[in-house]
Amino acid sequence: MGIVQIAAVIAILLLLVKPAGTYLYYVFSNEPNRTDRIFGGVERGIYRLSGLNRLGGMSWKRYAVSFLSTNIVLVAFGYGILRLQGGLPLNPGGTGGMEETLAFNTVISFITNTNLQHFSGETGLSYFSQMAVITMMMFTSAASGFAVAAAFVRGITGRESVGNFFADFVKAHTRIFIPGALAGMLVLVAMQVPQTLSPTLEVATLEGGTQQIAIGPVASLEVIKHLGTNGGGFFGANSAHPFENPSPLSNVFEILLMWTLPASFPYMYGLFAKNKRQGWVIFTGMMTLFVLLLSLNYYAETQGNPAVNNMGIDVSQGSMEGKEVRFGIAQTSLFTTVTTAATTGSVNNMHDTLTPLGQITPLALMMLNNVFGGKGVGLINMLMYAMLGVFLCGLMVGRTPEFLGRKIEAREMKLIAVAILIHPLIILAPTAAAFLTDLGQGSISNPGFHGLSQVLYEYVSSAANNGSGFEGLADNTPFWNLTTGIVMLLGRYISIIAMLAVAGSLLKKKPAAETVGTFRTDNGLFTGILIGTVLIIGALTFLPVMVLGPVAEHLTLR
Repeated sequence: MGIVQIAAVIAILLLLVKPAGTYLYYVFSNEPNRTDRIFGGVERGIYRLSGLNRLGGMSWKRYAVSFLSTNIVLVAFGYGILRLQGGLPLNPGGTGGMEETLAFNTVISFITNTNLQHFSGETGLSYFSQMAVITMMMFTSAASGFAVAAAFVRGITGRESVGNFFADFVKAHTRIFIPGALAGMLVLVAMQVPQTLSPTLEVATLEGGTQQIAIGPVASLEVIKHLGTNGGGFFGANSAHPFENPSPLSNVFEILLMWTLPASFPYMYGLFAKNKRQGWVIFTGMMTLFVLLLSLNYYAETQGNPAVNNMGIDVSQGSMEGKEVRFGIAQTSLFTTVTTAATTGSVNNMHDTLTPLGQITPLALMMLNNVFGGKGVGLINMLMYAMLGVFLCGLMVGRTPEFLGRKIEAREMKLIAVAILIHPLIILAPTAAAFLTDLGQGSISNPGFHGLSQVLYEYVSSAANNGSGFEGLADNTPFWNLTTGIVMLLGRYISIIAMLAVAGSLLKKKPAAETVGTFRTDNGLFTGILIGTVLIIGALTFLPVMVLGPVAEHLTLR
């Protein structure tokens, strides 16, 4: 039944990819379409209020500067709110201002769409902060990522320009996230997720006393955290909390919320390229990697923990440690795989309690830069690997590599190399540094190989802008707040700027005519090359540290 549940959710996703991808194309193609009649008037009003009288195309540099400057303003606003929340309205719990390093980490986490939480939402934030900072940044960071992905696709497919950041930013809000969040919020409320500004709920206990239970505007945050592939949570237990994720039905709904848009970006790309097979090649590569790693996690968790098995305890239900009984292993494994493949970071179980082999799945997906990715990042990363694969094939046959009719030359490969190499650097270097100081080692709650996995997961999650936590690591300290904050910044902005530069460079090149000698990038052979490139780069980079962590732990338990 577990396999049937997983297959059913994947089948529903496949049905949604084409219509959702087509809609994304209508949003970002800048071609007149029926959605203009619905949203055009509102958008023109926003442009007038903002003073955006000219919305012409931008160079990649101006696009990048607009993206960065918008993010800087939002960071300053959010940091101020978090520090001053004790004196601001909508604070029924009397929550005080957030400590400075934690406020830095939090605002960087949410503007980079990482949503790593070193605080517990129900006790660390006021209602006002939850809405004005956390929920606001869940919209704006996701819209920023969508805008950059659209710009990158325009650049490599030869549009007139990469587009206008502010127009893309507004459209992502008005045509995708705001209407999607409103509809999704109503669905979650119907599924018994709270949505209220009332203070804590007081209930009678079985012992005859009373207990205060935290509630609040949960549904509005829950829907955008998944739709925008943000992660985080209103409660410290995240989507394992029954107020965030009450039932198996809500679990499937949240999986589809965070998976549909990232999975639809390849189809949108195929429409931009005027070759749908191009999009399906990228999608097939993503789905193949996804299914392989999902299978590993599901198999490992159904087999149970080797140490418990050796004690003669009945483990016929598999390893249920850290999992919610209402979801079971199948929906837990699927949620774990989707949340790290789509760089969401929401969790419905504690990843710290996964079996050693099961831990490989979330770690590997983030190490491979999220596969499906969120906010269009997955598409950008897979196209980056596609260009690298074309370049390597060109070297082997002695031809100048071309992608979508444009030559891939030294400038593009240098920029791609920067984007690829920065990822392992900002993971492995701080992981090593954490073990060289008591500031890092003092937060590790498990000895041996599992302790290494705890530290590694924290920095992998930060670098991949995923935000899910291994849990068990005492990470709310100045050391962890500052180091993970810096890693999140580097993981978000260096690769984005590098790939925008690649798009700008390719846009200037005249397309070459296709001949019989042109290397095709829309067939099964190239799908295999793409998957091989991703795995080889990932294996060469991260295999040693994976052996020292989850693999060594598994062998020790056996």
